[in-house]
Amino acid sequence: MPKRPAAVLTAAALTAALLVAVPSSAASAACNPDPRDLMVTYQPIDHTVADASYHLARLTIDNNDSSCTLGSAGWALYFNGVRQPTAVLAGEVGDIGRKQLAAQGLAVARADAAQSGDFYALKPADGFKAIAPGERREIDIYFEVWAVHKSDAPSGWTIAYDGGKPAWVPAKSLLDPNDPKQTKAFSGDKRPVETAATRYAENTSPKLDLTLQQSLVPQPLSAKSSGGTIDIGGKSAVTAPTELSREAGYLRSALSDVARGRGAPISLSVDPKLDVDGDGKADAEGYKLSATAGGVQIVGTDRAGVLYGIQTLRQLIPAGGYKAAARGHRALTVGVPQAEIADAPLFGYRGLHIDVGRHFESKQTILKFLDLMSFTKLNRLHLGVTNDEGWRLEIPGLPELTDFGSKRAHDLQEKDALHQGMGSVNDLGGGDGVTGKARNETEANLGQRPAYQGYENNTLNFVGKGSGHYTVRDFEEILRFAAERHIEVIPELNFPAHARAAVQSMERRYQKTNDATYRLLDPEDTSKHTSVQYYTDNLANPCLGSTYTFLNKVVSEVAKMYGRAGVPFNRLNLGGDEPPGPPAGWWSGSPACKKNPDTTGKSGEQLKELFFSRYNDIAQKHAKTTAGWEDITDPTHEFRLKGFAALPWQNVWGWGREDWAYRFANEGNPVILAHATNLYMDLAYNKDPDEPGYYWAALVDEQSTFTYQPYNVYANATEDRWGNPVTPNPNWTKLTPEGKKNILGIEAQLWAENGKTPGIREYQAFPKLLGVAERAWNRNTPTPEKMGEAWNVFNNTLGQKTFPLLSFYKPVGTYGAGVNYRIPLPGAKISDGTLTANVRNPGLAIEYSTDGRTWQPYSGPVKVGAAALTRTRSADGRTSRISPVGVTGWQSGDSYRPGDLVRHQGELFRATRARSGKEPGRTDGYWALLQ
Repeated sequence: MPKRPAAVLTAAALTAALLVAVPSSAASAACNPDPRDLMVTYQPIDHTVADASYHLARLTIDNNDSSCTLGSAGWALYFNGVRQPTAVLAGEVGDIGRKQLAAQGLAVARADAAQSGDFYALKPADGFKAIAPGERREIDIYFEVWAVHKSDAPSGWTIAYDGGKPAWVPAKSLLDPNDPKQTKAFSGDKRPVETAATRYAENTSPKLDLTLQQSLVPQPLSAKSSGGTIDIGGKSAVTAPTELSREAGYLRSALSDVARGRGAPISLSVDPKLDVDGDGKADAEGYKLSATAGGVQIVGTDRAGVLYGIQTLRQLIPAGGYKAAARGHRALTVGVPQAEIADAPLFGYRGLHIDVGRHFESKQTILKFLDLMSFTKLNRLHLGVTNDEGWRLEIPGLPELTDFGSKRAHDLQEKDALHQGMGSVNDLGGGDGVTGKARNETEANLGQRPAYQGYENNTLNFVGKGSGHYTVRDFEEILRFAAERHIEVIPELNFPAHARAAVQSMERRYQKTNDATYRLLDPEDTSKHTSVQYYTDNLANPCLGSTYTFLNKVVSEVAKMYGRAGVPFNRLNLGGDEPPGPPAGWWSGSPACKKNPDTTGKSGEQLKELFFSRYNDIAQKHAKTTAGWEDITDPTHEFRLKGFAALPWQNVWGWGREDWAYRFANEGNPVILAHATNLYMDLAYNKDPDEPGYYWAALVDEQSTFTYQPYNVYANATEDRWGNPVTPNPNWTKLTPEGKKNILGIEAQLWAENGKTPGIREYQAFPKLLGVAERAWNRNTPTPEKMGEAWNVFNNTLGQKTFPLLSFYKPVGTYGAGVNYRIPLPGAKISDGTLTANVRNPGLAIEYSTDGRTWQPYSGPVKVGAAALTRTRSADGRTSRISPVGVTGWQSGDSYRPGDLVRHQGELFRATRARSGKEPGRTDGYWALLQ
């Protein structure tokens, strides 16, 4: 915990000073601990107590205040939890959880007045024993299902004394990777925890000499180097017809970012009949690039094709050129290989979905992602601007949507903002009801500067934009910026579920104005439902005329933004995912539904279909087409929407929805593949507790995205989400030749529950998004039999070419340089005192240490003794997380020599003198935590 400045006299210190003559017991009872002198630690302890139902966790409260006691009454600890404490549940499991806490003198309940969502309060009850100054108290508590990643921990901890304002309480998450009770979710979980040894066995890609074609991502159809290079620079003459003025301007800007001098000329042109693949037909978005001693020529089938030729030219620039520019030393010119390149995409729809509802991202972050999308030849940004936890787009005439619905705060009555959710309010800023927050991300990370190369404790400590929205001007700028890169922005306005921010905003509007024009709920509705995120009040009512008035107002205002931006409004995403069950309960208790002649007597499913029919009609008055999640038009029902493309996502092996995408397509419906098992980039890379992210569908890394088979997704069905073997069901629907024509493309998903900072977002997206780009663009999808060879090439491309480029990448027209891509941890083993190490992506550097202080480059097997630390270093000097090899697993009572490396509770320590039986990490001088 970072120390406060010595000159600051805290309330606790002042109280102690005033009470010096009072006995210590009386003094400690007379004051409350400074919240920053408390520490809450969460750790799963045992997943075997109830197989797949709940697990035993331990909350440890440290009272580090030197004079004040955390009393036996009069306080409340507030927190968010992605896993519910079982004590809030009904039935036998809830009873067990409540009895367990009651035996420790504690109780937990939902904190907010609405009793809806993931916000809880832990309070002392009868029999709670006060926590004295310097005391540590362990609290056993049951939480739902499992927690095998640190990012599963409860977050956003505050304490309020006697009903006063809540203040930040520092928190951290622990998980011992060596304890199966902590890492094995339930008896059916067969996935091993990733270690240096497992990585060593998996890192089988040999270092390859790459051809020009293999050096580019995505790989072009053809690329032939003719030998030699040609110099280009920011002042190279760029000639282009008027229709390509934007592309020419983009190229000039991109080159000026790298080199300041005059180089060979570059010409841009369009040939609508350009046939890239030789089949006698023009190839949309195709291009040919020719670099010779006389200059560079880029010819595109259309303007988009010209831009993609420019992006390939940007990849041809050596990483050294970007590095020099990033460090303030732009070269006069940079050399690119003389070559002939021809290319065209597999799919016309190559998408990325960014959710800004759960956690907001700034306009600048979205602009950077847009430029990175263009760099990798993606062309659809699906922007999720609404969800239960936030409404992120200004709508003229409905200020409540952003005045209330875009804000989160510690507001139990939700008078001025949505309640605290997913561990965040107004980031580390003020005005959200939480006092005493950390001043910066390092302080929130308990004194360690975050690298965002894995889990960081600051994500428990209010780092994350719970509040925020785009103004009309912001959104129009995003639209224009995207259009310049030939990217179509598809906003998602998610209804009728996941709509809590909208529903409650319009309820506040009604309460303020008594005008029901845009009201979204029936106040007399007694229907009961609970969403996946535990919300009970997030459904818009399909039986109210005001619901459709609201939708028409919002969609029409969005359409005006497109018009002012000069961008066509081609598609609106209706959302429609995860209506909270059961369907029989949807609006069944709504008097409005019973009174409305259009809805009376209809089942929940029929009301849902009525809603989407009307919503789709409203949307298509303003947008050319619509899209939405597969839940809208379940293939087991006959209900279909005109002009609508489904995004099938729930193909989790064993869930029964594995073939929905192909069933839709074979029927003749447009389909955008969004399969969670391979395309959800917010899911954790692997089963390392320090990998942030969920794992409900699968563990997803860049191998998952690269090896994805769009036309034969069952080839990816080798293991279920728990690592058990899967055999594709012969009854799963196969994609027909006609159905294949209805696959518009693929879309990667970057959900925001754990994406609390731009650094985490980039870490989650790269390199996974590069695999998506490869499968969306490259027409030569390897067969399953050839995929291993292609994977080896891809690993080399990333390590030798793409990562060095991304290290110093400069987005055109926006801020910053470099991308926080995930740096893979090395694999390693020690045999007879000799360390042998490897890395997933040949070309990346490996380093090792025997003391945790000094690091040496690894170039081959080296004598280290019994233990060592390893890490991977990127071209820009950043490093991966530390990977221990041969490190001793701590056991109580063991003895260690000074310098021994010891792992305890998932953290790494160095012994500083002989073991005395004290616990690592306490202030006893025996152990030093390795940062």
